[in-house]
Amino acid sequence: MTLEQLRIFIAVAERQHLTQAAGALALTPAAVSASIKGLEERYGVALFDRVGRRIELSAAGRAFLAEAKAALAMARNAERTLSELSGLQRGTLDIHASQTIASYWLPQLLVKFRQRYPNIKLSLTAGNTRSVAQAVAEGAADIGFIEGGIDDPELLVRTVSEDRMVVVVAPDHPWTAQRKPTLADLAEAEWIMREQGSGTRSAFENAMEAAGVSAGQLKVALELPSNEAVRAAVASGPYAAVMSALVVAEQLASGALREVKFAMPPRAFFLLRHRSRKPSMASAALEQLV
Repeated sequence: MTLEQLRIFIAVAERQHLTQAAGALALTPAAVSASIKGLEERYGVALFDRVGRRIELSAAGRAFLAEAKAALAMARNAERTLSELSGLQRGTLDIHASQTIASYWLPQLLVKFRQRYPNIKLSLTAGNTRSVAQAVAEGAADIGFIEGGIDDPELLVRTVSEDRMVVVVAPDHPWTAQRKPTLADLAEAEWIMREQGSGTRSAFENAMEAAGVSAGQLKVALELPSNEAVRAAVASGPYAAVMSALVVAEQLASGALREVKFAMPPRAFFLLRHRSRKPSMASAALEQLV
């Protein structure tokens, strides 16, 4: 069994889709399929069930997934230890970040890091608060950045920045022609929201709860998986959304979206790392830069 086989198995298991896993790994679907088949034939066990045109993890596959992730994390730690012997002259740094941070806040910092440490290979994976925390906890990420609060005793959480949240609507939305909407207006509005587990959604729901409007009262017209999708949907219909000012800065400047006069409390950006794992030199360097 090779580390490459483990890496491929984990990618397929997480996506339950050969072609999507192949795309994420920059491999051909045939190579991914051959790797999985090789594992199954070598050990005489079916890791996936073929259900019609879909694949699903078998009971054996589910049991093996946790071990595969742990083995890959140990291999990465061993590689990192050897890399550090050269004092940041080579090595890798796996970063997971929630979408707003990954797309709008972190890139400029990664450019600075790259300029200081040009031989460190950076890998950035975007997700949401929940998936980033899971990656750090499992050892798939050396360091994580999230927008929402997380309660996990295994993780060390540090505040690294602050973000301004805004309520936005299309230019022809009724709210653009009236004074500040009331809490009743907010409860009656139709909202475009990110998926459950998103830090943006959690920040909005927490703010509404603090103001006396329960999350269950909010009318969710659409639930979409990315900032860009939410932004496009709000610009196209009679809906409202809460987004980071970083995400909608260009649209507000051009008039494609309008900011509603409703004060949202700021939210923090957090850095995550595992309490029990010694941070790598590269991870510590990025943490210091941030």
